[in-house]
Amino acid sequence: MEWSIQQIARIAGTTSRTLRHYAELGLVQPSRIGSNGYRYYDQASLVRLQRVLLLRELGLGLQQIFELLDRQDDEAAALSTHLTLLRREQERLGRKIKAVEHTMESLKGGYGLMPEEMFAGFDHTRYREEVEQRWGKDAYARSDAWWRNMGDPERKEWKARLEDLNRDWITAARAEAASPDSDAAQELAGRHVAWLLSMPGTPGEADTAGYIRGLADMYATDPRFAANYGGLEGAVFVRDALLTYLDQQ
Repeated sequence: MEWSIQQIARIAGTTSRTLRHYAELGLVQPSRIGSNGYRYYDQASLVRLQRVLLLRELGLGLQQIFELLDRQDDEAAALSTHLTLLRREQERLGRKIKAVEHTMESLKGGYGLMPEEMFAGFDHTRYREEVEQRWGKDAYARSDAWWRNMGDPERKEWKARLEDLNRDWITAARAEAASPDSDAAQELAGRHVAWLLSMPGTPGEADTAGYIRGLADMYATDPRFAANYGGLEGAVFVRDALLTYLDQQ
């Protein structure tokens, strides 16, 4: 089956102009162009378009999306990853909706507010399942206890340290003649490793190199991480700098 560009624009909630722009960038090509100049899209084109729109919703730029799609040939595997991320976001939003509904009902009925219910979906435990699957329940439990035992000043300092690190990575990656093996990049890599190892319960306590290599690869393949470093190009720079740092140690 094929669909016209007007049909796809309407169904996907976009515009014909946007679809033409995607074609110019090499993101989503029509399956054919008719003798009348109309563009038509087949199933493969629609799968590609769905992936582009999903990645746009995750905050990636068009160039980043192009580079990511160019590296991921397995459409089904890539969509499986997208689906997992969407389901987790759906669950988190569901908890937030219930939390707000609880607050509204309590305010209207004059009931006492329960903080545990008010802030469901807002805390750091949103990644619990993923952490436990990757590194085990003990790793999550130790890190969770460490975070909960922190005072507000300590948490602010820790977050500020992370924000400074991410900002410095973005600056280094965008610098003229940026190189992952430069002194500046390697100094940042050392800071990054030290920051990672400052958290108890991580696999880095037993296998530092394996832990860092695994995270470095995630930075360059998971859109959630890429956003922290200004996009896919920045994430790849961070990955390469970290791997170079490990090789030199």
